[in-house]
Amino acid sequence: MVDPIRLLRELVAIPSVNPMGRPLSGDTVLETRMTAYLESWFRERGISCRRQPAAPGRENILAFYEAPGSRRTLLFDVHQDTVPTDGMTIPPFEPTVEGGRVYGRGSCDVKGGMAAMLAAFERLVRERPSGSASVLLACTVDEEFTHVGSSVLAQSSHGADLAIVAEPTRLDLVHCHKGALRWKVRTRGVACHSSTPHLGKNAIYRMAGVLQRLEELAGTLSRSAPHPILGPPSLSVGRIEGGQSVNVVPDWCEIEVDRRLIPGEEGAACLKQVSDALATLPGGLDGIDFGDPWVHMPALPPSAGPWLEPVAAAVEAATGRTPDVHGVPFGTDAGPLGAAGTPCLVIGPGDIAQAHTKDEWIEIEQVQLAAEAFYRIACVLGSRS
Repeated sequence: MVDPIRLLRELVAIPSVNPMGRPLSGDTVLETRMTAYLESWFRERGISCRRQPAAPGRENILAFYEAPGSRRTLLFDVHQDTVPTDGMTIPPFEPTVEGGRVYGRGSCDVKGGMAAMLAAFERLVRERPSGSASVLLACTVDEEFTHVGSSVLAQSSHGADLAIVAEPTRLDLVHCHKGALRWKVRTRGVACHSSTPHLGKNAIYRMAGVLQRLEELAGTLSRSAPHPILGPPSLSVGRIEGGQSVNVVPDWCEIEVDRRLIPGEEGAACLKQVSDALATLPGGLDGIDFGDPWVHMPALPPSAGPWLEPVAAAVEAATGRTPDVHGVPFGTDAGPLGAAGTPCLVIGPGDIAQAHTKDEWIEIEQVQLAAEAFYRIACVLGSRS
């Protein structure tokens, strides 16, 4: 029998930091060690598994449980990577247990959910309960940055009738969420000595106009027709850099834009909306370049209606509490999976407020309840017509 808390501590101790587009290196970066651990973990238990290439040096790992006489296949999805450890006030990869919590990077997002899913999956394989669903357990890569792992999984012939995606929801059910589009905007200028700025073109000044238009557009979006559950779309500029030194008129400036999508919005239309807004600047789009989006995660519309009642009943049986059903503004692996036609529900142990924090932690009880909930979900859905 797998102890999910012991397993969680083992998972936290294996670094799987997503560099998030930054030039990070070393043995703590990427999911390589985590993927190898998971493959070994499955094979030691006689569980069939395989690697699914998603990006150079990054592989999903897929494990299979074929339930006897099953009429349904359930996809359990959980990501292997964590955000970086900058600013953490605790040792990120030395899991500690204190006050009913497990501390460490990824404990909440989302290795607590992974430990619970692995424990539930191993129990299904060991007990082979009558009437359970078959389960494909997918441990994906690069969820925190580009969602390439779930995008590759979504386009494969996985055959699942429903996806259960592990994220910290305090074991409530998330049935819809916003999507995200992220790209860079660069302004070009002409460099010269700062003592004669009139001989150059200041790209930072040019960017100031861009930022003003984007702030205006963000305000317009906040007042636009909202989604009935998720509210309006949004736009935010999160990073800016440019220039060489203070005594050189800058010939470049670059920002990173985050556009949150509601169901029904398409990325191409959102990019055109920004382009049209910037075209009204003096000089139009001259000297303004758009980079290709590195994130294009679809929004998740409500699509799991028929599955809500049995899944909620399974969670209530496991936890003694009726789960709330709601939408969230952040994105998950459910975005690409849902866009490919798979109904999705997001559920897992922990509170999103603890994800990515300087002293990340998760409640032990939440992980234990999640392991029971995931097991019961598989048992309930196997015979559903």
